[in-house]
Amino acid sequence: MSAESPYLIAVHDIMHKAGAMREYKLEITVPENLGDSIINVPAGNDIDLDLRVESVHEGILATGEVFADADGECSRCLDPLTLPVEVDFQELFAYSLTNEDEFVVNDEQIDLEQVIRDAVVLSLPFKPVCRKNCLGLCPDCGLKIAEDPHHVHEAPVDSRWTALQSFTQKEE
Repeated sequence: MSAESPYLIAVHDIMHKAGAMREYKLEITVPENLGDSIINVPAGNDIDLDLRVESVHEGILATGEVFADADGECSRCLDPLTLPVEVDFQELFAYSLTNEDEFVVNDEQIDLEQVIRDAVVLSLPFKPVCRKNCLGLCPDCGLKIAEDPHHVHEAPVDSRWTALQSFTQKEE
């Protein structure tokens, strides 16, 4: 990650000083979408981050809470929606890499991008809905069922009976 990343936090003043702690209230402009095409925190939007970084013997412990708004569309009726995101995280950034899945302190900084991305994306609903009882769209005509819950369509004729339709047409 480049030095211009908004997710980088300098920790040089608390490194190797067990018990030292700093608290931050940050507003980060998201450089790229956090989420998928159905629902995400769009690039250019801000997330609020309450962060506490603590020096421990093994490294830097980052504990935080992320607040944001995710934009998307209802998976049932396709109306646009905005959902509040509030998610916690806690991650240890080790002084030395001992395991491939650990995060590490680099150049006296910690990079919170992957931690925040994982926390936010995993908190987003797989199938977002505008409200719990959203009725969705009619599978035949695409009308929003909530607009006309009692609309009906002619029952389709079973294709096995189409040959018999010709007899009724001849009689008329």
